[in-house]
Amino acid sequence: MSQQTILDHDSVQHKIRRIAYQIYESNVDETELILAGVAKNGYIIAERIKAILEDISTIQCVLCKVSMDKNSPLGTVETSLKAQEYANKSIVLIDDVLNSGTTLAYGVRHFLDVPLKRFKTAVLVNRNHKKYPVKADFKGISLSTSLHENVKVRFKASGDSAVLE
Repeated sequence: MSQQTILDHDSVQHKIRRIAYQIYESNVDETELILAGVAKNGYIIAERIKAILEDISTIQCVLCKVSMDKNSPLGTVETSLKAQEYANKSIVLIDDVLNSGTTLAYGVRHFLDVPLKRFKTAVLVNRNHKKYPVKADFKGISLSTSLHENVKVRFKASGDSAVLE
């Protein structure tokens, strides 16, 4: 199976930094922001965005790990924060790739059980094959791919990348 590199290590770092700046611009008046990363890669991106936001702003960022069965997400969404810890706050739900929109749709649904101040979504790679009306408010790159192709984001000590398989 052939692979095509979409984003090399430097490009991944640049895209994550740009997303962090966009999140900051959108939340400039906030004092606290919940960064909810979908396990596993979305959480890694959330950690990196948090580090950048704390470097460029005074916003206190709180990480929240979102876990779910991506093959059958209904009723499987769990978060590392209790609902009262993110109630009436601004949240950014972060994932690595927006494929069909299923993961983000169920993630959004979970957080809407409590009142929120603001809710946004961020992805590193946005594909254009959504089956749910979910959009990424902040995205690193948008791709038009076939349904048979897969986008994989890899975080490795030897360098980060996003590849098309």
